[in-house]
Amino acid sequence: MNRILKDLLNLLDLETLEDNLFRGESRDLGGKSVFGGQVISQALVAATRTVDDGAPHSLHAYFLRPGDMAKPIVYEVDRIRDGRSFSARRVQAIQSGQPILSMMASFQRPTSGFEHQLPMPAVPPPDALKPLSACTDQWLNEMPETSERAHRALLRETAIEFRPIEPRNPLKPTALEPRQSFWFRASGQLPDDPLLHRCVLAYASDFHLLSTALRPHAISWLSDGVSIASIDHSLWFHRELRADDWLLYVMDSPTAQDARGLSRGLFYDRAGRLVASVAQENLMRG
Repeated sequence: MNRILKDLLNLLDLETLEDNLFRGESRDLGGKSVFGGQVISQALVAATRTVDDGAPHSLHAYFLRPGDMAKPIVYEVDRIRDGRSFSARRVQAIQSGQPILSMMASFQRPTSGFEHQLPMPAVPPPDALKPLSACTDQWLNEMPETSERAHRALLRETAIEFRPIEPRNPLKPTALEPRQSFWFRASGQLPDDPLLHRCVLAYASDFHLLSTALRPHAISWLSDGVSIASIDHSLWFHRELRADDWLLYVMDSPTAQDARGLSRGLFYDRAGRLVASVAQENLMRG
């Protein structure tokens, strides 16, 4: 396990302050505020710490304020309900006395029922594709006058390894269809804890969704004069998964209007099982 992945696991190992009260730290991923995927995954960890039986099957979160990367985040969990099949938790992520995220999460005990799923699209296997880091090196070499901010953001190491199906240079954006796909996995082997794998997927699910909605407009998250941010984030877990084995992340953006873009995603494992789904609305203002 590399240093960056170990650091992510440390971020997800929240400090317990009191019953239903936890504290976490933040890391700078090159944005202007705390990475949304970090807050979502930490909030999910806080919720799971209060559930004795059952696994998370869905979460619905609103980003209320930008998070300050220099300050800790306190997570307050409200035990809404514990039923025979389902449990519900509300989590508030708080900085300086103000909520920066509010999330509901639902947990279910194992059960059986009807099953179906959409098939996985036909794409090249991950071994046939270049890592995103290799693409980034090539893009920066082609554009030596890239700003220091963009340079740092593109070269910053992450705990997740991505391999794009069709790489797109964010330094030279062109108008493209609002859809893209990536293979991804944690950058090392994770412990055999199913809840941890779901929390790592929650962390990874916030990468590239917003950029999918930007694609038709020939802009990227690095473009000057563009105001972008995540507004909300919903995630559904369908089947057991391993976040340290390759997962295919298939995204599209069916609409953008009123300075808001909607992005959706499906997660498949290498066997073609649909393991999770996600939806996010984003602020997109030029």
